[in-house]
Amino acid sequence: MKKVLLFGLLSFMTSNIYAQEENSDYELKANEKNGYIIDKNGKKIEGIVRLAGDEMNPWVNQKKVKFVAASDIDKSKKKQKFKTLDSDDLKEYVAYDNSNAERHFEVVKYTNVKEGFNTATSGLSGNIKAFNNLTKSNQFAEVVRDGKIKVYKLYGYPTTFSAGQNQIDQADQETERMRRNPSYIYTKKGSKLKELNLKESKIITADCSYVKGKIASGSYASMKNDEKKRSGLGKLIKNQIDDVMSNVPEIVDEVIYDYNENCK
Repeated sequence: MKKVLLFGLLSFMTSNIYAQEENSDYELKANEKNGYIIDKNGKKIEGIVRLAGDEMNPWVNQKKVKFVAASDIDKSKKKQKFKTLDSDDLKEYVAYDNSNAERHFEVVKYTNVKEGFNTATSGLSGNIKAFNNLTKSNQFAEVVRDGKIKVYKLYGYPTTFSAGQNQIDQADQETERMRRNPSYIYTKKGSKLKELNLKESKIITADCSYVKGKIASGSYASMKNDEKKRSGLGKLIKNQIDDVMSNVPEIVDEVIYDYNENCK
């Protein structure tokens, strides 16, 4: 009974906090670039696409986006009426951020189990953080590398509730960690999404002699090469150190890029 009540409380709190915002006014900028959305029927609609999140709240971009179709823009008005769309409305979207950099997001079905169980805070706050991550399935993930191996960047969702100064401090620290450490997930030729790390990078590129040769020769700065043979606990510790020491964004830029450009 207690579990049912807790689940109901979490559902109520989360639905209220994450309730989709109403249509909002937006003032167009000079020379603003058009992005586009792809709706559920696969129709591409161009217009102004604005990110709902920012550097402090990057996970918000995974839940919703603001959009006004080019055909609906009334240039006689200073402000335009934007719609807020979510992953139930779209398949993907392309937006331009404040520095005019193109950002591409696609709807993926992925549950961030790692962040769901990585609860640095305890009690109700930790339970809500777990709930936020374990119940998010369909969401917008940012494409950071396209090709035969497609890589997405995906943030965990922080807690939305804290009680007491100690929990607030812990939640703030945990939110900052999540802000700085997104997950990278991949699909190879349409395979099921998995998390990308050093070990996975070696496995999924092993069928390409070009990349395999460069890994073996130590050509990639992002891949930590250690020829020593270990077994048991030593091997486990080495794998854990490798994952911590390797730079997954650099692996994406070096190894995955080479695979997509040079391998069949």
